[in-house]
Amino acid sequence: MAPKPQRKKPLKRGKTKPTLPVREEEEPLNMESMGHPEIYPLVLTTMTQEIFDCRVDEDVTDDQPYKLIRKEDILADFENRAAVSDFYPVKKIVQEYPGDELLLVYDKDFKYGLNFYLIGTEEGKESYLNPPEAPEEQEEYKEYIPEDIYIYKPPVSKPWVSLGSEKEIEEESVKESTKQVTYMISRKRSDFGASVKFSDQNASTVKDAYIECTAYPDKNFTLKQLERDVGMQAVPQIRDTSTQTRCVEIALQQNEIMNTFVDDWKSLAEEEGTFGDKTDTHLKEYQSFTDLHNLAEKMITCICWHPVVCGLIAVSVAVRLSFEERVHFSGKLLLQPSLILFWSFSDPIHPQLMLESPDDIFCFKFCPSDPNIIAGGCMNGQIVMWDITAHADRIENIKAGGNRSKKVTLKPMFLLEPDSNKEAMYIRQCAVSSIENGHRKVITDIHWLPDTFEINRLGSVFENRSGISCQLVTCSADCTICFWDIRPQKALSSQPPAEKKKEESIEIPFDLPSTFLHLDLSWKPLSKIRLSKGETTLDHCPTKLSLGEDNLLYKAQDKILAQSKAVKAGEMNPYQNLEGGLANHLKPIDDFCTKFFVGTEEGEVIYTDWKMERDPETGRLMTKKPVSLYSVHDGAVHTVQRSPFYEDIILTIGGWNVAIWKEGVTTGPLLQSSCAPKRYTSGHWSLTRPGLFYVGREDGSIDIWDLLEKTHEPAQSQNICITAITCVKPWAFSAKQQLIAIADYYGTLHILEIPWTLSHPSSNEASSISHYFEREVKHLEYVEQRKKIREQEKKEMDLELEKKKIKTYQKSKERLETELKADYDDYLELEKSTLVRLGLIKVEETGSHVEMM
Repeated sequence: MAPKPQRKKPLKRGKTKPTLPVREEEEPLNMESMGHPEIYPLVLTTMTQEIFDCRVDEDVTDDQPYKLIRKEDILADFENRAAVSDFYPVKKIVQEYPGDELLLVYDKDFKYGLNFYLIGTEEGKESYLNPPEAPEEQEEYKEYIPEDIYIYKPPVSKPWVSLGSEKEIEEESVKESTKQVTYMISRKRSDFGASVKFSDQNASTVKDAYIECTAYPDKNFTLKQLERDVGMQAVPQIRDTSTQTRCVEIALQQNEIMNTFVDDWKSLAEEEGTFGDKTDTHLKEYQSFTDLHNLAEKMITCICWHPVVCGLIAVSVAVRLSFEERVHFSGKLLLQPSLILFWSFSDPIHPQLMLESPDDIFCFKFCPSDPNIIAGGCMNGQIVMWDITAHADRIENIKAGGNRSKKVTLKPMFLLEPDSNKEAMYIRQCAVSSIENGHRKVITDIHWLPDTFEINRLGSVFENRSGISCQLVTCSADCTICFWDIRPQKALSSQPPAEKKKEESIEIPFDLPSTFLHLDLSWKPLSKIRLSKGETTLDHCPTKLSLGEDNLLYKAQDKILAQSKAVKAGEMNPYQNLEGGLANHLKPIDDFCTKFFVGTEEGEVIYTDWKMERDPETGRLMTKKPVSLYSVHDGAVHTVQRSPFYEDIILTIGGWNVAIWKEGVTTGPLLQSSCAPKRYTSGHWSLTRPGLFYVGREDGSIDIWDLLEKTHEPAQSQNICITAITCVKPWAFSAKQQLIAIADYYGTLHILEIPWTLSHPSSNEASSISHYFEREVKHLEYVEQRKKIREQEKKEMDLELEKKKIKTYQKSKERLETELKADYDDYLELEKSTLVRLGLIKVEETGSHVEMM
């Protein structure tokens, strides 16, 4: 074994002290290796920062990390402090600088090694102050890049700066203290290749005829090694593995027979999780929201999760009074504010935002094109519009807050720490609809039309070229359905110029956005539909409706698109410059389905058309007759909702039962439940499982229907609160966590976590539910055919009975006389035999003469 080369020890000199580096007037370190030759790193002490007004976190911050310093001030510092000046290493650069002001930048992250750096050229200063604008395509591409995607940045080489770590490494390294001794062992050349002779030994001559090789202790393993300090780097872990060679042909045959990459255990676990114990399928309490000040004696009427900001939910509240009580206490109700409250998971007691309205809100929806635009329906029949664009930063801060360093087991990472000093912000409405031309009673449902189409006053569908949702549809207890357009209408030429000047001179309050000022108190419906009951003068009273395209789910791309369309500071709001719709210049959509489902107060489900038609006699526009009408529910319909997985499947909830419909099937519902123990008040489809939906009851319990498990009754029921449930709204935060919001009659919002079995679909669940609906459709068709067959059989039986009756009267007169005579003769024979038995008459043997006694 060859000896290792001995490291030469450095020669020791007599009592020499390390010499301190003397500052010389030379050019500082060049940054060409880092790609920035114009940058010169500096270390500025606290005293220098105070002299040049560049104190950290005061004069220079993260938002404005640079400072322009005059060249004359730096030269004066050279004269005053000479070599003590922190700018002394760049003295030559400062003297040769052509401009009057130099750019000093605060390097918080020590990107270039020190806490400040100086830009020594005019080109570098201009490129930093005015960076080149990226192309529009790149900017649009950056907007659609999610925040979670990590962008790789190649490392930049930097000069090595000694901080003393090499001394620690040298001290810990193992060095040989003694010189190694080398031994070389060999034998003679003649001993190699010598012949070997073996001989046999007779085992019978040995005792017991057995020769053994007895074990003996090996002295090599009894040596004890002294302790020594050895340095070792990370090495791969040692593990024991075994393998067995198999024929390749057998492996190829197995691969052809079956898929060897299928995880059978995972499949079994999925089936067990789907049909697990009840302990795995119960909703778990996650959070609850209440406000004793604003929700006193009020109930929650509607729930909406914020479509972009996770962990933010909005609720509308109303006073718990009947119509007569509201009229009686109308004066007192004017003093109480009508609000929509925004709750954050960080603070379950204090709301983040409060939207004011002229009356209690019964329903509201976020705009699908811009979540900062909100539309709501009041109890008095007015529509209210809000624009919270000015407060978008407050909502974004809620989204970006939270302590991300700590791992949270249950709560998501976007939660905020509660701030007790934070006060809720009141936001006034932008516009309200006209009282005279709108609804007369409470607005029971409101929907935004999608941004793909728009309609005119006749109900015809046209292409929407603006790309944003500009129309609404509402239904009210006054038996009308109205379509609204938020764009400004054309001004009438008959309007006098004096009134126009008065309108222009109205001053807008500073805290009121002018987005929908053109609609305030003058907003009229674009078209109005009345659901008549046919020949009578009465109309149906709609409570809920479902259009052909319901925006039930925000997919991942839709969320990114909505977030990119959200109005930020300094950007133009797309709803600021709205133009009136020109239906004459738009392209009509001919094959668009204009039919929709409506639930009424009497429990009826109506399938009708929103297109208008002209009366041939009067020429007035009138609503078409309903296509079909079904009386299924025994109470008011509270939910009419399309399935998020099947566009033609509709869920209706009302009274004491639940029904599922299929669009295009006119024979009746696919599923109609029996009467429940308590009335149903609300419901919602599951967002991830096609065969599951939730139904709230008036006793505070929620029924979970799983069509894969049971179709005649709920799969399970769970009690949530002690009072009636008013609204149910689930939401999917991620693929692993789903929550459901449940509101009650006492104004408390309950947030529950949906378990894994109720949020993750089983294998082929979508196809199984689809086949179930197809079977029910065939069953309805069969029942309808059997009805027709039974009616035909009944008609044939009635015809046969009539024919039999006719035949009895068609007999001849002679035959009737013969039958009557035969009956009379039978009677005489019976009379004779009776008299004979009584002994009243006797019959002579010689003749047939009958002689009386």
